[in-house]
Amino acid sequence: MNAEQKAATTFNATFVRPVKFYLSGFTDIPHVKYFYVFLCFVYIMTVLGNGLLLSVIYLDKTLHTPKYMTVFNLALTDLCGSTALIPKALDIFLFDRRYIVYETCLSYMFFVLFFGCVQSWTLVIMAYDRFIAICFPLRYHSIVNKPAITAVLLFVWVFVLSVIACMVGLIDRLYFCGSLEIQSFFCDHGPTFRLACNDTSLNYIMGLFVVAIVVCIPLVLISLTYICIAIALSRIASGQERLKPLKTCTTHLFLVAIFFLPVLGTNLTATISSIHPNARIINSALTHTIPALLNPFIYTLKTEEVLTSIRRLCKANRLM
Repeated sequence: MNAEQKAATTFNATFVRPVKFYLSGFTDIPHVKYFYVFLCFVYIMTVLGNGLLLSVIYLDKTLHTPKYMTVFNLALTDLCGSTALIPKALDIFLFDRRYIVYETCLSYMFFVLFFGCVQSWTLVIMAYDRFIAICFPLRYHSIVNKPAITAVLLFVWVFVLSVIACMVGLIDRLYFCGSLEIQSFFCDHGPTFRLACNDTSLNYIMGLFVVAIVVCIPLVLISLTYICIAIALSRIASGQERLKPLKTCTTHLFLVAIFFLPVLGTNLTATISSIHPNARIINSALTHTIPALLNPFIYTLKTEEVLTSIRRLCKANRLM
Protein backbone atom coordinates (compact mmCIF):
# COMPACT_ATOMS: atom_id res chain seq x y z
CA MET A 1 0.00 0.00 0.00
CA ASN A 2 1.51 3.37 -1.05
CA ALA A 3 1.58 6.53 1.02
CA GLU A 4 -1.49 7.96 -0.71
CA GLN A 5 -3.56 4.86 0.07
CA LYS A 6 -2.38 4.93 3.68
CA ALA A 7 -3.46 8.54 3.93
CA ALA A 8 -6.88 7.65 2.50
CA THR A 9 -7.67 4.98 5.09
CA THR A 10 -8.02 4.69 8.84
CA PHE A 11 -6.95 1.52 10.57
CA ASN A 12 -8.79 -0.52 13.15
CA ALA A 13 -7.42 -3.78 14.55
CA THR A 14 -9.23 -5.76 11.86
CA PHE A 15 -10.65 -3.33 9.32
CA VAL A 16 -9.24 -0.98 6.74
CA ARG A 17 -11.92 1.64 6.41
CA PRO A 18 -11.67 4.27 3.66
CA VAL A 19 -12.13 7.91 4.53
CA LYS A 20 -13.87 8.47 1.19
CA PHE A 21 -15.27 6.62 -1.80
CA TYR A 22 -15.22 7.94 -5.37
CA LEU A 23 -18.46 7.81 -7.41
CA SER A 24 -17.63 7.34 -11.10
CA GLY A 25 -21.17 7.42 -12.52
CA PHE A 26 -21.99 9.50 -15.63
CA THR A 27 -18.38 9.51 -16.84
CA ASP A 28 -17.66 10.23 -20.53
CA ILE A 29 -21.31 10.74 -21.43
CA PRO A 30 -21.78 13.43 -24.13
CA HIS A 31 -23.92 16.41 -23.04
CA VAL A 32 -24.44 14.83 -19.62
CA LYS A 33 -25.34 18.21 -18.09
CA TYR A 34 -28.66 18.05 -19.96
CA PHE A 35 -29.39 14.84 -18.07
CA TYR A 36 -28.63 16.63 -14.78
CA VAL A 37 -31.09 19.38 -15.77
CA PHE A 38 -33.64 16.66 -16.56
CA LEU A 39 -33.10 15.10 -13.11
CA CYS A 40 -33.56 18.53 -11.53
CA PHE A 41 -36.86 18.93 -13.42
CA VAL A 42 -37.92 15.41 -12.37
CA TYR A 43 -37.24 16.24 -8.72
CA ILE A 44 -39.17 19.54 -8.82
CA MET A 45 -42.19 17.87 -10.45
CA THR A 46 -41.95 14.93 -8.01
CA VAL A 47 -42.07 17.31 -5.04
CA LEU A 48 -44.99 19.27 -6.52
CA GLY A 49 -46.98 16.18 -7.57
CA ASN A 50 -46.53 14.22 -4.36
CA GLY A 51 -46.88 17.37 -2.25
CA LEU A 52 -50.24 18.07 -3.94
CA LEU A 53 -51.47 14.51 -3.40
CA LEU A 54 -50.37 14.51 0.26
CA SER A 55 -52.06 17.89 0.83
CA VAL A 56 -55.34 16.83 -0.78
CA ILE A 57 -55.52 13.61 1.25
CA TYR A 58 -54.63 15.48 4.46
CA LEU A 59 -57.08 18.36 3.93
CA ASP A 60 -60.10 16.41 2.62
CA LYS A 61 -61.60 14.35 5.44
CA THR A 62 -63.59 12.23 2.97
CA LEU A 63 -60.25 10.73 1.91
CA HIS A 64 -59.32 9.74 5.47
CA THR A 65 -59.98 6.08 4.67
CA PRO A 66 -57.80 2.94 4.82
CA LYS A 67 -57.43 2.98 1.02
CA TYR A 68 -56.06 6.52 0.99
CA MET A 69 -53.84 5.85 3.99
CA THR A 70 -51.85 3.55 1.70
CA VAL A 71 -51.92 6.13 -1.11
CA PHE A 72 -50.65 8.74 1.38
CA ASN A 73 -47.89 6.33 2.42
CA LEU A 74 -46.87 5.76 -1.21
CA ALA A 75 -46.74 9.50 -1.94
CA LEU A 76 -44.73 10.10 1.24
CA THR A 77 -42.16 7.40 0.42
CA ASP A 78 -41.95 8.63 -3.21
CA LEU A 79 -41.22 12.13 -1.93
CA CYS A 80 -38.70 10.97 0.69
CA GLY A 81 -36.99 8.53 -1.69
CA SER A 82 -36.50 11.18 -4.38
CA THR A 83 -35.27 13.68 -1.77
CA ALA A 84 -32.79 11.12 -0.46
CA LEU A 85 -31.44 10.41 -3.96
CA ILE A 86 -31.67 13.28 -6.45
CA PRO A 87 -30.37 16.38 -4.60
CA LYS A 88 -27.27 14.50 -3.39
CA ALA A 89 -26.67 13.04 -6.87
CA LEU A 90 -26.92 16.50 -8.43
CA ASP A 91 -24.55 17.92 -5.82
CA ILE A 92 -22.03 15.14 -6.52
CA PHE A 93 -22.05 15.17 -10.32
CA LEU A 94 -23.24 18.63 -11.34
CA PHE A 95 -20.66 20.32 -9.08
CA ASP A 96 -18.06 17.55 -9.52
CA ARG A 97 -17.83 16.55 -5.84
CA ARG A 98 -17.40 12.87 -6.57
CA TYR A 99 -15.55 11.99 -3.38
CA ILE A 100 -18.03 11.01 -0.68
CA VAL A 101 -17.19 10.39 2.97
CA TYR A 102 -17.48 6.74 4.07
CA GLU A 103 -20.20 7.34 6.70
CA THR A 104 -22.15 9.62 4.34
CA CYS A 105 -21.95 6.95 1.64
CA LEU A 106 -23.49 4.31 3.92
CA SER A 107 -26.25 6.73 5.00
CA TYR A 108 -26.92 7.55 1.33
CA MET A 109 -27.18 3.82 0.56
CA PHE A 110 -29.51 3.19 3.49
CA PHE A 111 -32.09 5.90 2.76
CA VAL A 112 -32.29 5.27 -1.00
CA LEU A 113 -32.77 1.50 -0.56
CA PHE A 114 -35.05 1.88 2.46
CA PHE A 115 -37.61 4.13 0.76
CA GLY A 116 -37.48 2.04 -2.44
CA CYS A 117 -38.31 -1.08 -0.45
CA VAL A 118 -41.19 0.63 1.41
CA GLN A 119 -42.61 1.77 -1.95
CA SER A 120 -42.59 -1.83 -3.17
CA TRP A 121 -44.48 -3.17 -0.16
CA THR A 122 -46.95 -0.26 -0.22
CA LEU A 123 -47.97 -1.46 -3.70
CA VAL A 124 -48.56 -4.92 -2.18
CA ILE A 125 -50.83 -3.42 0.50
CA MET A 126 -52.75 -1.52 -2.20
CA ALA A 127 -53.21 -4.80 -4.12
CA TYR A 128 -54.50 -6.44 -0.92
CA ASP A 129 -57.00 -3.58 -0.51
CA ARG A 130 -58.35 -4.15 -4.04
CA PHE A 131 -58.44 -7.94 -3.48
CA ILE A 132 -60.62 -7.62 -0.36
CA ALA A 133 -62.85 -4.93 -1.96
CA ILE A 134 -63.64 -7.11 -5.01
CA CYS A 135 -63.50 -10.65 -3.62
CA PHE A 136 -65.07 -9.98 -0.18
CA PRO A 137 -67.07 -6.74 -0.63
CA LEU A 138 -69.45 -7.40 2.29
CA ARG A 139 -66.56 -7.92 4.71
CA TYR A 140 -64.37 -5.11 3.34
CA HIS A 141 -64.99 -2.56 6.12
CA SER A 142 -64.52 -5.14 8.87
CA ILE A 143 -61.20 -6.42 7.40
CA VAL A 144 -59.70 -3.27 5.89
CA ASN A 145 -60.08 -0.66 8.62
CA LYS A 146 -57.85 2.11 9.93
CA PRO A 147 -56.29 0.14 12.84
CA ALA A 148 -55.52 -2.82 10.56
CA ILE A 149 -53.91 -0.68 7.82
CA THR A 150 -51.98 1.34 10.42
CA ALA A 151 -50.61 -1.88 11.93
CA VAL A 152 -49.64 -3.28 8.50
CA LEU A 153 -47.94 -0.06 7.39
CA LEU A 154 -46.10 0.21 10.71
CA PHE A 155 -44.93 -3.41 10.39
CA VAL A 156 -43.65 -2.74 6.84
CA TRP A 157 -41.66 0.32 7.97
CA VAL A 158 -40.12 -1.51 10.96
CA PHE A 159 -39.39 -4.70 9.00
CA VAL A 160 -37.81 -2.87 6.06
CA LEU A 161 -35.85 -0.62 8.44
CA SER A 162 -34.40 -3.71 10.17
CA VAL A 163 -33.50 -5.51 6.92
CA ILE A 164 -31.88 -2.52 5.18
CA ALA A 165 -30.04 -1.48 8.36
CA CYS A 166 -28.66 -5.03 8.64
CA MET A 167 -27.59 -5.05 4.97
CA VAL A 168 -25.86 -1.67 5.18
CA GLY A 169 -24.36 -2.56 8.57
CA LEU A 170 -22.67 -5.61 7.03
CA ILE A 171 -20.66 -3.26 4.79
CA ASP A 172 -18.96 -2.06 7.95
CA ARG A 173 -17.33 -5.48 8.51
CA LEU A 174 -15.47 -5.27 5.19
CA TYR A 175 -12.02 -3.86 4.56
CA PHE A 176 -11.01 -2.01 1.42
CA CYS A 177 -7.40 -2.31 0.34
CA GLY A 178 -7.70 -1.64 -3.41
CA SER A 179 -9.94 0.53 -5.55
CA LEU A 180 -12.34 2.94 -3.85
CA GLU A 181 -14.21 3.74 -7.08
CA ILE A 182 -17.93 2.92 -6.94
CA GLN A 183 -19.23 2.48 -10.49
CA SER A 184 -22.67 3.92 -9.89
CA PHE A 185 -24.45 7.25 -9.51
CA PHE A 186 -25.05 6.65 -5.79
CA CYS A 187 -23.61 4.38 -3.12
CA ASP A 188 -25.34 1.29 -4.44
CA HIS A 189 -24.96 -1.89 -2.40
CA GLY A 190 -23.52 -4.24 -5.05
CA PRO A 191 -20.87 -1.92 -6.56
CA THR A 192 -19.77 -0.96 -3.03
CA PHE A 193 -19.34 -4.35 -1.34
CA ARG A 194 -17.59 -5.80 -4.42
CA LEU A 195 -14.69 -3.39 -3.80
CA ALA A 196 -13.85 -5.16 -0.53
CA CYS A 197 -10.78 -7.38 -0.14
CA ASN A 198 -12.12 -9.86 2.41
CA ASP A 199 -14.94 -12.42 2.13
CA THR A 200 -18.13 -10.79 0.80
CA SER A 201 -20.30 -13.92 0.59
CA LEU A 202 -22.51 -12.74 3.48
CA ASN A 203 -23.04 -9.38 1.76
CA TYR A 204 -23.89 -11.18 -1.50
CA ILE A 205 -26.47 -13.40 0.25
CA MET A 206 -27.97 -10.38 2.01
CA GLY A 207 -28.16 -8.55 -1.33
CA LEU A 208 -30.06 -11.47 -2.87
CA PHE A 209 -32.39 -11.56 0.13
CA VAL A 210 -33.18 -7.85 -0.28
CA VAL A 211 -33.81 -8.30 -4.02
CA ALA A 212 -36.21 -11.11 -3.10
CA ILE A 213 -38.17 -9.00 -0.61
CA VAL A 214 -38.16 -5.86 -2.78
CA VAL A 215 -38.94 -7.37 -6.21
CA CYS A 216 -39.70 -11.11 -6.24
CA ILE A 217 -42.02 -11.61 -3.25
CA PRO A 218 -44.05 -8.39 -3.86
CA LEU A 219 -44.51 -9.30 -7.54
CA VAL A 220 -45.65 -12.84 -6.64
CA LEU A 221 -48.12 -11.53 -4.04
CA ILE A 222 -49.51 -8.86 -6.39
CA SER A 223 -49.85 -11.45 -9.17
CA LEU A 224 -51.73 -13.82 -6.85
CA THR A 225 -54.15 -11.08 -5.76
CA TYR A 226 -54.95 -10.24 -9.38
CA ILE A 227 -55.42 -13.90 -10.29
CA CYS A 228 -57.99 -14.10 -7.49
CA ILE A 229 -59.58 -10.84 -8.66
CA ALA A 230 -59.78 -12.16 -12.24
CA ILE A 231 -61.43 -15.38 -11.03
CA ALA A 232 -63.93 -13.39 -8.95
CA LEU A 233 -64.77 -11.07 -11.88
CA SER A 234 -65.16 -14.02 -14.27
CA ARG A 235 -68.05 -15.27 -12.12
CA ILE A 236 -69.96 -12.04 -12.67
CA ALA A 237 -72.36 -12.57 -15.55
CA SER A 238 -72.71 -9.01 -16.85
CA GLY A 239 -69.78 -7.34 -18.61
CA GLN A 240 -70.99 -3.96 -17.33
CA GLU A 241 -70.87 -5.27 -13.75
CA ARG A 242 -67.27 -6.39 -14.32
CA LEU A 243 -66.22 -3.01 -15.69
CA LYS A 244 -66.70 -0.94 -12.53
CA PRO A 245 -64.51 -3.06 -10.17
CA LEU A 246 -61.98 -3.48 -12.98
CA LYS A 247 -61.64 0.31 -13.29
CA THR A 248 -60.68 0.53 -9.62
CA CYS A 249 -57.69 -1.74 -10.37
CA THR A 250 -56.30 0.06 -13.43
CA THR A 251 -54.63 2.86 -11.48
CA HIS A 252 -52.89 0.39 -9.21
CA LEU A 253 -51.78 -1.73 -12.18
CA PHE A 254 -50.25 1.39 -13.77
CA LEU A 255 -48.30 2.06 -10.56
CA VAL A 256 -47.12 -1.57 -10.39
CA ALA A 257 -46.01 -1.50 -14.04
CA ILE A 258 -43.96 1.71 -13.80
CA PHE A 259 -42.29 0.54 -10.58
CA PHE A 260 -41.44 -3.08 -11.41
CA LEU A 261 -41.03 -3.23 -15.21
CA PRO A 262 -37.96 -0.92 -15.38
CA VAL A 263 -36.31 -2.86 -12.53
CA LEU A 264 -36.96 -6.20 -14.22
CA GLY A 265 -35.92 -4.85 -17.64
CA THR A 266 -32.61 -3.46 -16.41
CA ASN A 267 -31.71 -6.60 -14.45
CA LEU A 268 -32.75 -9.02 -17.20
CA THR A 269 -30.79 -7.06 -19.81
CA ALA A 270 -27.70 -7.09 -17.59
CA THR A 271 -28.10 -10.84 -17.02
CA ILE A 272 -28.81 -11.93 -20.60
CA SER A 273 -26.31 -9.69 -22.40
CA SER A 274 -23.50 -7.29 -21.63
CA ILE A 275 -24.66 -3.74 -21.08
CA HIS A 276 -22.44 -0.64 -21.20
CA PRO A 277 -21.80 0.72 -17.67
CA ASN A 278 -23.13 4.17 -18.62
CA ALA A 279 -26.32 2.64 -20.09
CA ARG A 280 -26.79 0.63 -16.89
CA ILE A 281 -26.25 3.71 -14.72
CA ILE A 282 -28.70 5.87 -16.72
CA ASN A 283 -31.30 3.06 -16.70
CA SER A 284 -30.82 2.70 -12.96
CA ALA A 285 -31.17 6.45 -12.43
CA LEU A 286 -34.43 6.54 -14.39
CA THR A 287 -35.71 3.43 -12.58
CA HIS A 288 -35.14 5.11 -9.22
CA THR A 289 -36.65 8.48 -10.16
CA ILE A 290 -39.40 8.19 -12.81
CA PRO A 291 -41.96 6.10 -10.80
CA ALA A 292 -41.96 8.67 -7.98
CA LEU A 293 -42.59 11.39 -10.61
CA LEU A 294 -45.46 9.58 -12.39
CA ASN A 295 -47.28 8.00 -9.42
CA PRO A 296 -49.07 11.13 -8.10
CA PHE A 297 -50.10 12.31 -11.59
CA ILE A 298 -51.46 8.87 -12.53
CA TYR A 299 -53.38 8.67 -9.28
CA THR A 300 -54.68 12.24 -9.58
CA LEU A 301 -55.77 11.97 -13.22
CA LYS A 302 -57.21 8.44 -13.07
CA THR A 303 -58.98 8.58 -9.70
CA GLU A 304 -62.31 10.39 -9.68
CA GLU A 305 -62.34 10.69 -5.87
CA VAL A 306 -59.05 12.63 -5.88
CA LEU A 307 -60.16 14.89 -8.74
CA THR A 308 -63.44 15.59 -6.92
CA SER A 309 -61.53 16.42 -3.74
CA ILE A 310 -59.23 18.82 -5.60
CA ARG A 311 -62.24 20.59 -7.15
CA ARG A 312 -63.95 20.79 -3.75
CA LEU A 313 -60.85 22.24 -2.07
CA CYS A 314 -60.33 24.77 -4.89
CA LYS A 315 -63.97 25.83 -4.65
CA ALA A 316 -63.72 26.21 -0.86
CA ASN A 317 -60.58 28.37 -1.23
CA ARG A 318 -62.30 30.62 -3.79
CA LEU A 319 -65.26 31.09 -1.44
CA MET A 320 -62.91 32.08 1.37
